[in-house]
Amino acid sequence: MKASQFLISTLKEAPADAEIASHQLMTRAGMIKKLGAGIYTYMPMGLRVIRKVEAIVREEMNRAGAIECTMPVIQPAELWQETGRFTTNGPELLRIKDRHQRDFIVQPTSEECVTDIARQEFKSYKQLPKNLYQIQTKFRDERRPRFGLMRGREFIMKDAYSFDRDEASAKASYQVMADAYRKIFDRFGLKYRAVAADSGAIGGDASEEFQVIAATGEDAIVFCPNSTYAANMEKAEAAAPGPRGVATKAMAKTSTPGKSTCEDVADLLNVPIQTTVKSLVLATDELNDKSAVIKTQIWLLLVRGDHEMNEAKVRKLPGLSDFRFANEDEIKAYFDTRPGYLGPVPSSQLASRMAPNKLAQILNHSELKDKNDRRVKIVADREVAIMSDWVCGANEAGYHLTGVNWGRDLPEPDHVADIRNVLEGDASPDGKGPLAIERGIEIGHVFYLGTKYSKAMNATFLDTDGKPKPFEMGCYGIGITRLPAAAVEQNHDAKGIIWPDALAPFTVVICAIDPGRSPETKAAAETLYDQLIAAGVDVILDDRGERPGAMFADWELIGVPHRVTIGDRGLKEGVVEYLHRRDSSNGVAASKVAVADIFAHVTQALQL
Repeated sequence: MKASQFLISTLKEAPADAEIASHQLMTRAGMIKKLGAGIYTYMPMGLRVIRKVEAIVREEMNRAGAIECTMPVIQPAELWQETGRFTTNGPELLRIKDRHQRDFIVQPTSEECVTDIARQEFKSYKQLPKNLYQIQTKFRDERRPRFGLMRGREFIMKDAYSFDRDEASAKASYQVMADAYRKIFDRFGLKYRAVAADSGAIGGDASEEFQVIAATGEDAIVFCPNSTYAANMEKAEAAAPGPRGVATKAMAKTSTPGKSTCEDVADLLNVPIQTTVKSLVLATDELNDKSAVIKTQIWLLLVRGDHEMNEAKVRKLPGLSDFRFANEDEIKAYFDTRPGYLGPVPSSQLASRMAPNKLAQILNHSELKDKNDRRVKIVADREVAIMSDWVCGANEAGYHLTGVNWGRDLPEPDHVADIRNVLEGDASPDGKGPLAIERGIEIGHVFYLGTKYSKAMNATFLDTDGKPKPFEMGCYGIGITRLPAAAVEQNHDAKGIIWPDALAPFTVVICAIDPGRSPETKAAAETLYDQLIAAGVDVILDDRGERPGAMFADWELIGVPHRVTIGDRGLKEGVVEYLHRRDSSNGVAASKVAVADIFAHVTQALQL
């Protein structure tokens, strides 16, 4: 490719809404152009990067035995209604109607569609295992699209789905995909971690994320430097604490006027924040067949003052899978005080002692008939469950309780569980040292789904005994358009992008200095260009005649890894210049290479 025939549209300034490096640099480098909120045109330079991502993914998926297909972007709602996701998925699922007012969705993923294929095509265990994949456009109606390709609404994803006859075979297929993912991300030349993850809305029993390490990453990655333990924050387990301490203080009601946070209370009382307990009020609703609330259960969750509740862990507790945060009316009804002074110690002001009809009136439903309907259930984090002499709200504005102890001052909690986010320095669950935390960008995810979708859609095959059996499934995703953005977050400097060879829009750029005025420069540049093309190198010849400074600035911004500069002055000395983009970032000067040796020098640098 010659630059004079290509579209190079670099910008000196990034758009005002570009908050992170990848959004800024990919826009300035002319790789993407915003069309609407979270919707981008992939310009020729950016599309070349995307195609290289697709090519590597496709090669490794095919090598792993997966079979490529393409499923529709627009899918009938009936499939999604079979699994219930048409209604349970939130507004991120874009629902549309055709001219006949029939419901459709714009696919964010394709579990339903591929399961429909399987129930039609795979009739016998003899046809299994099978793995179908696609590289296809997806759409998720993000509430707040931002960060360019990092969190857009329309994007390209590789999604694969495995079908097996039993759990052991399904987990073997899962491992094949996990291994293929490692090969894919190794080939991209990026620093990444594979971490245990929560399955989230897709569901399933086993899950692993692949995270590119980057300071701007949205996800917290927890790992032990002394072992192989690694998990995302949602999944990371807090090590079980030791035995409960002995009570040494009497419980006392202490005035804390205007101090509603654990930090402020700890400062006022001159105690470590680790001795305070934070109260969080959740609610779960029981619905009738018309989706009207007939009963609400209030839960009080207790975590140490310096800890944060982990929502993913809480949703896995019995009865809390569909929790919501309680509203102000509910908190007032049950505790007769405002947040900041809540606590688990019973008092005369607790709503469990209110008349049922008064509480029902406040909560706007009337089926509160016995004390169990009104009783607050208490869930304590494992750290809180072993605390002694702790501080909590007194359920009265301006007051806290000090010297609180389980058993003596209040009953043992209804549930004790790990419900908090881990902190840097916590003990690793495998006992091999302290935990460390770094930021990451999720670029791939593998799930073992089990029969979640096959049972819901009655997708079965005939097993060896001649009886129908639901498929055991797995699903495996890679963010094709997100990955280049993640790569830029990890590889850039003040001048622009620094692409790994495998991802660069062009691997080599030949910068010809004023070729229109120097036949020798033009001839030498075209000779090297032809040699590299013949060797299969992805090379671009910049024959635009731009000033050297402007030309170099373009290619440093675009991030082409290998640059050869050919000019009349160097040719008179019998040399050209070679510079790697990463060396330019480190202040290393270009190397002078004999004209006769430059082809071998470049191919050696490319490890051809």
